[in-house]
Amino acid sequence: MRTLIKTHRIELKPNAAQAAIFRQCVGASRFAYNWALAEWQRQYQAGEKPNEAALRRQFNAIKPVEFPWILDLPKSVPQQAIKNVGTAFTNFFRRVREGIKPAGYPQFKKPFKRDGARMDNGPGTFSFDGKRIKLAKIGRVKMREPLRFDGEPRSATLSREAGRWFVSVPVLVSLPDLPVVDTRPSAGIDLGIGTAATLSTGEKIDGPKPLKRYLRALKRLSRQHSRKVKGSNNRRKSAARLAKLHARIANIRKDWTHKTTTALTGRFALIGVENLNVKGMMANDKLARSISDVGFYEFRRQVEYKAALSGGVVVVIDRWFPSSKTCNHCGCYRESLPLSVREWTCAECGAVHDRDVNAALNLQRVALASGSCPDSKACGEAGSGRSRKTPVKPASMKQEINLVSIGYG
Repeated sequence: MRTLIKTHRIELKPNAAQAAIFRQCVGASRFAYNWALAEWQRQYQAGEKPNEAALRRQFNAIKPVEFPWILDLPKSVPQQAIKNVGTAFTNFFRRVREGIKPAGYPQFKKPFKRDGARMDNGPGTFSFDGKRIKLAKIGRVKMREPLRFDGEPRSATLSREAGRWFVSVPVLVSLPDLPVVDTRPSAGIDLGIGTAATLSTGEKIDGPKPLKRYLRALKRLSRQHSRKVKGSNNRRKSAARLAKLHARIANIRKDWTHKTTTALTGRFALIGVENLNVKGMMANDKLARSISDVGFYEFRRQVEYKAALSGGVVVVIDRWFPSSKTCNHCGCYRESLPLSVREWTCAECGAVHDRDVNAALNLQRVALASGSCPDSKACGEAGSGRSRKTPVKPASMKQEINLVSIGYG
């Protein structure tokens, strides 16, 4: 059996009193985080060596006198917030040691931005009863659906998004061991703007493009919001409408990405994808909106972790590999291929190529040639499938890793 942590995010349906306590919880979490960060900086400037455990003891000692209002809330809310400060500094110092820039010095939290409050899995902190969750000092709160994962809940994090409340629950679950023989085939996936994902099988998967669909409404609401007087009730209502539309766009994209990546990782044992320079591509002001509407990086991230769960392998091919310009029949390389050219004919063998399908076939070929196939029966051996030819016969091997990176210098 394998064990791993899977997180379930469920929408809550609190009543008015519970929603008011939720708002107090996220406010207390933000307050404790900012207090701990300010105290950490004060102690450091005074020549002391602050740590989150000492800050938690200090906070517990002064809160009955200085912050008595926080006693009406679950005690784990401010404690976990202070722990988050310690984690933030740990990550900051690690990045400094490793020379990662920017290192990301912890910043103070602002209201209404990523509001959240985390509760630990201590006794009496939270528990589940079908479609209800019982929270300390809050009571039973209705959920949209029951917790799907069977295992040990590690924590519960309240969050607010566009006026809706959610709880995220990481659960330690046990999964059956992966099969020794995986008979699923291989595939290359080429991501694009016109067609979101093109497979080496010739399939083309269109994305929903929610930002394009709601762009006019988004512009209209943004203009209306900018005209409202700051601090007025009308501006607050306008902000809520705008946030709701942003959430709808994000949820449509998220739903499509999850369903598509789950289907692909369930079908294929070996997947080849490109290591796209998404940040650089977003610098193109003519393509940035369309690229963000597909979500290239999130698509690849989900393919990687879902393939690992199903026993598959993802081969990440270097961004400089000319997948579109190389003929998948004879390997002939074409010097120039503008984005406007969607089909081209190989000058050597005369094969007519769809640009995206040809790129996907080349990605599949490189993935097979990497020797990263889970075992001999998965993905087929050399020359199987639509990839036709591989420069090197892929070795039959037991799965050792779930993510392989291939570079082309």
